[in-house]
Amino acid sequence: MRIQQSIRTKLEQAYAPLRLEIEDQSARHAGHAGAHPEGESHFHVALVSATFAGKSRPERHRMIHKTLADELADRVHALSLTLLAPGEDPRT
Repeated sequence: MRIQQSIRTKLEQAYAPLRLEIEDQSARHAGHAGAHPEGESHFHVALVSATFAGKSRPERHRMIHKTLADELADRVHALSLTLLAPGEDPRT
């Protein structure tokens, strides 16, 4: 399974997102440390989920890092996150 699809599947199952966007930004980092020639090493995730209500930004990040521990340990070098609860995102 491709890394981006694995990330999507895990986040959908764990957080029932109202909005989920995953952008592979690997091409921007070609030649940098941790970049893989085949891509899928640098991602940005924007996720809106009721699960984040009442949680601090560090708590939200820890939750995602725990969910994606396998991907972060193996293939993903960098993961930027925008994690919001409903009402914090004007698009939901």
